[in-house]
Amino acid sequence: MTIENRRLSAGQIILAIIYILIIPLLLLLFSGDWLWLEGWIFGVWLIIISGVTAIYLYRKDPELLVERFKQPGSDNQKVWDQYFLYGFELLFLAWIIIMPLDSKRYQWTTNFPWELKILGGIGLLISFFFLYRAFTDNTFLSPLVRIQTERNHHVVSTGVYGFVRHPMYLGAIFLFLGTPILLGSQYGVLIGVIISLLLVARIRGEEKMLVEELEGYQDYTNQVKYRLIPLIW
Repeated sequence: MTIENRRLSAGQIILAIIYILIIPLLLLLFSGDWLWLEGWIFGVWLIIISGVTAIYLYRKDPELLVERFKQPGSDNQKVWDQYFLYGFELLFLAWIIIMPLDSKRYQWTTNFPWELKILGGIGLLISFFFLYRAFTDNTFLSPLVRIQTERNHHVVSTGVYGFVRHPMYLGAIFLFLGTPILLGSQYGVLIGVIISLLLVARIRGEEKMLVEELEGYQDYTNQVKYRLIPLIW
């Protein structure tokens, strides 16, 4: 990788900012209420976690930031994972659209307890921790299932990777379940469960690759025994 390619271009940065902002805008647009408190809470959370992580990577780990912008099919990504990412993107879009339609515009879900919404907000705080730490602890945190031979890919076992083997997926599950609970959307929770199950399936495929192709990963699985949830799995 040349020095010029180790940082994002100005165009990529602009597209990233637009992508970060368009998600909360879509949420509020489909809700029909630009003053929707829960929608604003999620939107602010998303902008903060995205902004803080991007700034950290831009300053401390620009090569990982470039890696995060790789498109499906790049380099030596596993073919099955390309199909996973396309399906994930469709589910994510449905999740973003259905939650505000359900909980606000058409109110398919009614009488959602405030106590549960508070728990959803706590879930987002937990998600923030695991997502941010996953990025700061693991410089090989690619969005693609692949071995990064050009970056001297090796096992990372410190930080949150000494807690569970896939802390980013743990943070993502807290996100996909905590958000619809905060927003008060039963259909959003259902889609969040489906997405979470897909992530579990991806973990199995990813670990098969890592055990077979990444030196030292089998020893790591003996050191850190749980993939996602301590004492359970």
